[in-house]
Amino acid sequence: MADMSASERLALITENLQEVLNQPLIEDILAEGGHPKIYWGIELARLANPIADTSVRIPFMITDDNNTESNTSIYAVPAVKIAQFLAAGCDITVLIADIHAYLDNLKAPLELVEYRAKYYQFIITAMLQAVGVATEKLKFVLGSSYQTSSKYVMDVYKLSSLVTEHEAKRAGSEIVKQSNAGPLSGLLYPILQILDEEHLGCDAQFGGVDQRKLFAASIDWSSKVGHRRRAHLMNPMAPGLTGGKMSSSEEDSKIDLLEAPESVRKKIRKAQTAPREVEHNGILAFVQYVLLPVSKLKNGSPEFRVSRERDGLEPLVYTNIEKMHEDYKNDVLTPQLLKPCVADALIEIMAPMRAAFEASPEWQEVAIKAYPPVQKQKKEKKQKDKGTRHPGAMKEETPNPAENQ
Repeated sequence: MADMSASERLALITENLQEVLNQPLIEDILAEGGHPKIYWGIELARLANPIADTSVRIPFMITDDNNTESNTSIYAVPAVKIAQFLAAGCDITVLIADIHAYLDNLKAPLELVEYRAKYYQFIITAMLQAVGVATEKLKFVLGSSYQTSSKYVMDVYKLSSLVTEHEAKRAGSEIVKQSNAGPLSGLLYPILQILDEEHLGCDAQFGGVDQRKLFAASIDWSSKVGHRRRAHLMNPMAPGLTGGKMSSSEEDSKIDLLEAPESVRKKIRKAQTAPREVEHNGILAFVQYVLLPVSKLKNGSPEFRVSRERDGLEPLVYTNIEKMHEDYKNDVLTPQLLKPCVADALIEIMAPMRAAFEASPEWQEVAIKAYPPVQKQKKEKKQKDKGTRHPGAMKEETPNPAENQ
């Protein structure tokens, strides 16, 4: 960061984002040589079901504070943005939103929050270190550590008195499960998220573009309680491996960061990648949002190589996604060439994370406590009542005249 200009830092912060609200705020901080404070919220309730991995069940699909099973899961996409923020000299706060999760239809298993929070710290830190980013400016905060304070609760009361039911529903329409007879807690959810910006002392909040309504509400609502405006950094909704959005309910649409190499290769092979089509192409999206940025963080410049050794040709070398899209549309770059190279690159990134997990008894213990194995109940076989008319059923005995003699 010391060798980067303000414009270079801004370019790294905004790279691959779909939209930035109030960008001049970030620009002013950078122009003064400052360190923008960015907060990213992740919700404990929206974790994928753990996947079997040797003897331990290890999950890793995290969505943003309020994402409805979408892209920004650390899956790797938002984690890479966090790495870029750190590389640009930003101070990062990861909010582990336990109370938010409870408010969103009471989904959070509160008894597991402590261990899941620790698990998050392990996995996020391991990924950032795997891509060569220092984590000194990264901190984790549990929502319940400050959201029950008298000052915070008073702000909740103040904002609740100024925001209408319609405004609260609209702000949370993309991120909070809503129903005709939903709990009141769903209306508080967006209010808390906006107040977090003030109480965490951030300059900007990072999340998925599906949170845009809430981020827009932040600009309006914050002034009502005398809080300053923040910037908002929004990731696009990247497609999953099956062509649609990444989803916790669709196992093949995502890859967990501690997944076994053979499983990674299998999912990449099965990924939907129609020749010549770049839209809704999860493999190309992964190169754009993960592999190229990671290469730049580790080596100073982006590069992705596609081997054509089997055809006796020189490798294809890409430094930007535009050229990849062009070659893919023209069938120079085919799914058969692309998939194994993506799998190799991903496995290489994941290797130090798996090694860190396997070398840490503490992390392994936390994983088991955070995601205890689900005990399957054995189904009891019910005796079928065949009835008296069933073929072969016992017939009513008739008296034997010989026996009465």
